Amino acid sequence: MVFEALPLAGAFRVSPEPHADERGFFARTACVEDFAALGLTGAFAQSSISFNARRGTVRGLHFSVEPHAETKLVRCTAGAIHDVIVDLRPGSATYLQAFGAELSAANRQALYVPAGFAHGFQALSDGAEVLYMIDRPYVAGSARGLRWNDPALRVAWPEPVTLIAERDLAYPDWER
Repeated sequence: MVFEALPLAGAFRVSPEPHADERGFFARTACVEDFAALGLTGAFAQSSISFNARRGTVRGLHFSVEPHAETKLVRCTAGAIHDVIVDLRPGSATYLQAFGAELSAANRQALYVPAGFAHGFQALSDGAEVLYMIDRPYVAGSARGLRWNDPALRVAWPEPVTLIAERDLAYPDWER
């Protein structure tokens, strides 16, 4: 795997290194030892998928608070998404900065999202499916969110929004 540090402290783009032959290829997408070598969480206790029927669908921005803050490895396994992360750690040099990248079944890249970040995405294709590897089981009482179009975050969504959950529409702007 290739780890590329992103502009937000502690976040990485993770790309597989395919070993190809006449059958196709094989590649690791997660290895606890590779993550640990960089001081990252690499043991994932839960995996989940999100299927998104319509292009333009936005999910997020979601996060969990301590002591249940989650580290995630996010990969698009069908179609394509514009994945967005926002650093919500008050002591961080990249506090309240956002980063977005295209994840797709074709590019096979993933984003490593540290605890203390908000996460969301927009489907760039009909039928986009997203796989989440999460370091701890979900605790509903710790789930929070902020508004997908909070002006302070300046997230540039690449497509018109076609669908968003009422819950996500109701989230407040981030309180500084």
